[in-house]
Amino acid sequence: MAPAEDDISIDEKRVYAGSAGRTDAYVATGTGVVRVSLSADKIGAFDMVARDPARDVAVLPREDGAADLVVAATPDGLAVAAVGDDPEFALADERGAVAVGSPGAAKSAGDGAGALLVAREDGAIERVEFETGGTAVASTARLGTVSDPRAVDGGLVAAADGVFRVVDGEDTDAEIAAVGLDDARDVSGTGMPLAATGSGLYWLGNGWMTVREGAADAVAADGDGHATAVVDGDLLVHSDADGEWGEETWAVADLPVDEAAVALGYGPGVSVAVTGAGTLCVDAGDGWRHQVVGVRDVEGVALAVVE
Repeated sequence: MAPAEDDISIDEKRVYAGSAGRTDAYVATGTGVVRVSLSADKIGAFDMVARDPARDVAVLPREDGAADLVVAATPDGLAVAAVGDDPEFALADERGAVAVGSPGAAKSAGDGAGALLVAREDGAIERVEFETGGTAVASTARLGTVSDPRAVDGGLVAAADGVFRVVDGEDTDAEIAAVGLDDARDVSGTGMPLAATGSGLYWLGNGWMTVREGAADAVAADGDGHATAVVDGDLLVHSDADGEWGEETWAVADLPVDEAAVALGYGPGVSVAVTGAGTLCVDAGDGWRHQVVGVRDVEGVALAVVE
């Protein structure tokens, strides 16, 4: 039998990760990118893998046999590294970025080598494709412009002037279109579209439907009916296999620390919440466990499967 969580050292956790599978959480902070190794709900080693300020982070799965990419949005541009034991971040372009995420299912004019949606400092929304098997940028397509972009995910964009969605354009290129709301602070386009705004948390049914009123600052989902959100400092958790998304399908969850979550993410079988005080919490179905990572100015989190 494995020892109790409190008795497991970081080195021992590395051994458990070898048998249970390992997922790395990349946390974007004002001082750099921190990587935290997870094995189910066991939290192992953590280290600073990039030392320049990061505003957001996303993982790009690859289908060409190459390692997945982890991409950080930084004031200097996109910093990119291959997922692995020793990620080495390098700038792939030199245009300041504020958010990065998956591009959704709209058509791409590129070669399918793998792309992410990027929000730039000037409000430009771009689809950035990377070279097959590499970390260099292969092409960049401008999809439109928004006011004060805050987050992107699954083809959705959160901005001061509302939520935008990547749609197929008149020809092969995609573009963005406004789909409502105001003061959008975060979005999730994985599965059911969700939006966190200054006035509440919403899901997209027959128009935007209110889950809860209040200041909603973060939201994430796994595409299989699980989702988390932060509204007025409370962590809300959704898990309804029947496809319902109304207020009654969400419940307030208590983290093991008296700190508010500011960044949320999902990996295979795990939910992650990172607090503003720099504590990473993970739930694999048996309740939340936590580890103080010791960083502040947390901006985002993304999970990558390693083994």
